[in-house]
Amino acid sequence: MSDVGARSGDDRSRADRVDPRLGDDCDVSPDATVGHRHREDASPPVLGDRATVRSGTIVYADVEVGDDFTTGHDVLVREDTRIGDDVVVGTDTVIDGTTTIGSHVSLQTGVYVPTNTAIGDEVFVGPHAVLTNDLYPIREDVDLVGPTLDDHVSVGANATLLPDVTVGEGSFVAAGAVVTEDVPPETLAVGAPAQHRELPDRLDGGNDIA
Repeated sequence: MSDVGARSGDDRSRADRVDPRLGDDCDVSPDATVGHRHREDASPPVLGDRATVRSGTIVYADVEVGDDFTTGHDVLVREDTRIGDDVVVGTDTVIDGTTTIGSHVSLQTGVYVPTNTAIGDEVFVGPHAVLTNDLYPIREDVDLVGPTLDDHVSVGANATLLPDVTVGEGSFVAAGAVVTEDVPPETLAVGAPAQHRELPDRLDGGNDIA
């Protein structure tokens, strides 16, 4: 691990950036920003070995990422986010900070992950799924708590998860579902609002995200 300045040739000593610490064999686009400074005393972001960060992506300071991290284009990863190994973050996805993400996770195009969210290992989140952390936006002053996705959860495209719900280990949230309450482990959640059904045999067994 070494301190690395601008792969792009930009002056990373500028006041709005913190020099990142990149592992071996990283490929950061000249049009990406790794180390956006959000406060004066921000710590350098850390990316492990073999990271690929594509153009338009912004990774804030105070972010720690393991090995084999891959982004699409125009990804945003905000401060106080911790990400494990072998994680893919698709184009236009927003991780809004103060979030933990495990290893072997795939967030597809256009996913929104709010602050105070927890995502386990071997989790798949489909295109344009939306996780939320504010039950009564603007109207009430509440603590912001995002969903918890336990290990081996799959979430289909365009699904919406309301604040503070937990999706249990091995469960499957169908495309377009609106999850308003906790989903037990090994359960299929389908519809709006989502109803719980027995997980079909063909969906049993968890995920294996290489």
